[in-house]
Amino acid sequence: MKIAVIGCTHAGIAAIKQILKYYPDADITVYERNAEISYLSCGTYLHLGGTVKNLDDVLYADPDDFIEQGVDMRMQFEVIRIDAKEHTILSHNLQTKELVHDTYDKLIMATGSITAIPAITGVENPKVMLCKTCDQAHELYAAAQKFHHVAIIGGGYAGVELAEGYLKSGHQVTLIQRNHQLLDEYMDPNIAKKVQDLLEEKGAEIHTDTEVTKFSDLPDEQLQLTTTNGNYNVDMVAICPGVIPQSDLLKGQVKLAKNGAFITDPYMGTSDPDIFAAGDATEVHYNPTLSQAYIPLASHAVRQGTLAGINVLDRHLKSIGTQATTGMLLFDKTVACTGLTLAKAKAAHFEAASALYQGNYRPDFMPTTAEISIELIYDKNSRKVLGAQLISDHEVSQSANTLSVVIQNGNTIDELAFLDMLFSPNFDEPFNYLNLVAQVAVDQEHGYWRN
Repeated sequence: MKIAVIGCTHAGIAAIKQILKYYPDADITVYERNAEISYLSCGTYLHLGGTVKNLDDVLYADPDDFIEQGVDMRMQFEVIRIDAKEHTILSHNLQTKELVHDTYDKLIMATGSITAIPAITGVENPKVMLCKTCDQAHELYAAAQKFHHVAIIGGGYAGVELAEGYLKSGHQVTLIQRNHQLLDEYMDPNIAKKVQDLLEEKGAEIHTDTEVTKFSDLPDEQLQLTTTNGNYNVDMVAICPGVIPQSDLLKGQVKLAKNGAFITDPYMGTSDPDIFAAGDATEVHYNPTLSQAYIPLASHAVRQGTLAGINVLDRHLKSIGTQATTGMLLFDKTVACTGLTLAKAKAAHFEAASALYQGNYRPDFMPTTAEISIELIYDKNSRKVLGAQLISDHEVSQSANTLSVVIQNGNTIDELAFLDMLFSPNFDEPFNYLNLVAQVAVDQEHGYWRN
């Protein structure tokens, strides 16, 4: 069987590995427009902040390794047309300019996403840069050596992490967020305010409820940002916008969501039985709302690509969906989220409430301890856990993973309140902090449900 994979970042790489493992006799052809594969976009801020010295170290896969295993790696090839009915591919060799015709038996679309460049006057200015690809990371790093005052447009994960990178490298940072709070896709105001306070404590100037309408050059070589909340003069701008699923090659040939993302079944198959899709071009099954959603994350891409590779010739492993669990390390504080925010839970028509817990993660008699803040989101009717957000100097990322499992399994606040968790003064109190935040929720609901 001839299997074609279009796109070779996280989803594509994961798919190739599984095809090699489970279908060693398959003929694999990979099309990738770039010269490298596997760039992790978090490498951009880690490189700026000095944590990663060489951007090449962030590339976790090498095309030559796949070539040695018999994969036809067509690097710097741009696919320009697919005929799903005829099972044909037309590509453009970007080095030789040659047009190349090919066929496939099965196709995996791992085409990812493209940056949603905002329609702002002056956005084409060379001092206004993006931060998604490896090439863009090199450009940002080079510009950072010349410029001191950086404006970051967008207060999601990418914008917040980029702000940390520039602050660590001694830059002056102005962060502009169009919406009312930072990280509004992932957090409610309580934890988001702690993130904003931390960035401001480290020197960032943050403007929320502010939209940039124009970029203009100034005589002193600075750049002026015209916004709905005044003007700001900076040396350069890094835009951290959203992304758009890249599915144009199959538009009108397979079913797409309203935003253009591939709609897949639990095996990652599209409406065409010979075409699979994975990664940022694809929707996910979002367990908290039991619905399909577009949530582009590297973790989703790897899992979806793995499933596509396993199922491409034999559909036997279904996706179990996702809680969209995320996290970051911000100035040595762990910030982690899973499931729905309170705002999103209410928008999804849950009778939702939140419980707040704040306390030290282990007993005060220990030589050191650290405060943990947790916001737990739950449904007042079913009492099921819907989401959570955590922040602490203590490493709480695995607690977010635990809560992801709790949501996955449909556990209630009553069950979480007594969930079996290890106890040692080295690690926690006799009731773990996850038990304790659930007990706050139970108290808010006037006690435990009767069994």
